[in-house]
Amino acid sequence: MSGQAFRDDAVRGFLHRPEQDSGRGLVLAHGAGSNSNTSLLIALAQSFAGAGFTVLRCDLPFRQNRPFGPPRPSDAERDREGLKNAAAAVRKLGCAQVFLGGHSYGGRQATMLCAEQQDVAAGLLLLSYPLHPPRKPEQLRVQHLPRLQVAALFVHGTRDPFGSVEEMETALKMIPARTQLLVVDGAGHDLGFKGKSMREGLAGEVVAAFMGVVTAE
Repeated sequence: MSGQAFRDDAVRGFLHRPEQDSGRGLVLAHGAGSNSNTSLLIALAQSFAGAGFTVLRCDLPFRQNRPFGPPRPSDAERDREGLKNAAAAVRKLGCAQVFLGGHSYGGRQATMLCAEQQDVAAGLLLLSYPLHPPRKPEQLRVQHLPRLQVAALFVHGTRDPFGSVEEMETALKMIPARTQLLVVDGAGHDLGFKGKSMREGLAGEVVAAFMGVVTAE
C-alpha cells in the first residue's frame, strides 16, 4: 500500500496506518533532489507500518513551494519548522511517541531540529546522512551533533560520496546519545533505491535495527 494523501494545515504528504497500532509515529522526509514519493521512503513507510508505526511521508516546505530543484540556503529554517509541524500532526493522530527520519537533506534538517529542540522527537532515523559535499571532506556538517540528546540510527552505503563509513564512525562519536551505524555494502547515496530498482530486504533490516537501538528502553 502506497499510503493515503494527507494534509493538515501546512503539512502535506502520504500517511501509512498500521493494522496493529503501537502508539508510535514516524515522520519521513526526502532529500534535496526528490520528494516524499521516492521508492526508498515508500518501502520504509510500508515496513514501519507493518511494525505498528503510523508513518507520514512528508514533503518539506521547499518542495511544496517548488516541484523541482534543490533547496536554497534560506529554506533550511522553514524546512525544520515543517518537520516540527509534521511531528505535531502525527501526535494529533494519537501517537504517544513520535520519531523523525529522513534521507540526506531531510535527515540533516531533522538532526538540526532535534539539536535545537530536544523534545520534538523521541529518536532519529538518518538515511545517507550528508556528512560533507562530494569530494569536499573538509566541509564537515557536524557542528550540531554534540547537542543531539536522542538515540539515532544512521544507515549508510559503502559507496556514498557524501561520507565514507570511516568518516561516519568518527562523526557518530561526537553524539552523546545512543547511536548505531547500519552499513549497506555496495550502496551509494540512494541506498540501492534508484528509480524502480529496490534493494530487497533493506527496509526490514532498517526497521529491526531501529527497534533495537532507538525504541529500546
